[in-house]
Amino acid sequence: MKIGGRDFDVENKTYIMGILNVTPDSFSDGGKWSEMDKALRHVEEMIADGADLIDVGGESTRPGHTPVSAEEEAERVTPVIEAICTRFDIPVSVDSYKACVAEAALKAGAALVNDVWGLKYDPEMAGVIAGYKVPCCLMHNKEKAEYDNFLVDMLHETQECVNLARKAGIEKDKIILDPGIGFGKTYEMNLEAMRRLELFHELGYPVLLGTSRKSTIGRALDLPVTERVEGTLATTVIGVMKGCAFVRVHDVKENKRAVQMAEAILGR
Repeated sequence: MKIGGRDFDVENKTYIMGILNVTPDSFSDGGKWSEMDKALRHVEEMIADGADLIDVGGESTRPGHTPVSAEEEAERVTPVIEAICTRFDIPVSVDSYKACVAEAALKAGAALVNDVWGLKYDPEMAGVIAGYKVPCCLMHNKEKAEYDNFLVDMLHETQECVNLARKAGIEKDKIILDPGIGFGKTYEMNLEAMRRLELFHELGYPVLLGTSRKSTIGRALDLPVTERVEGTLATTVIGVMKGCAFVRVHDVKENKRAVQMAEAILGR
């Protein structure tokens, strides 16, 4: 898979997507990187620590978050994306489910769209991605954790996202899937999705795993968000073992080392 001019071996390696939230209210690092200088220093640090991509988000998607207008979200992310692309040689993705924000980010230099609603929120999103011929990450999500058969329904609903993408003209080699740990799922469902990650590969696309510092880890370990690095590393190692092509994380250095060790053991 090619992202921003870089080739990614999504069948044999696990890559690190470093998180950059330029939001005041993200659950883990809200407000820390809102200023341009701080944001760019953090990007520089993540690159030095081994990040392969940088994911820029301008609206928190944590449970109970305060929605922001598309205009405000675009104003938060586009200058940062433009600055990253000017200063660093690393692909940038935009974390948004709004088509106009995604388009503004793509014009600013973003090379991937990371949609936490898997093209189901904004009917214009699939067309924007297809028009710019960029890859996308489609996450499984729903309003309520209500299923007849959790794993079967989750895979079916994810396939619906794929169908929207393909119908809009997004090429097969430009689609990444995300099981959506922490979104529209109970604690037990999140663990089950992690346990059966290999099922996602049956849909035929690379998988991105995003568990970094999430509440599932907090509940399992009874720890606050500031103490969830080790729990995140456990999920990252499982992600490598289950064949995930990407892990989306806050703590790049620690997760990079965990990936490298797991890959060494697996002989990759």
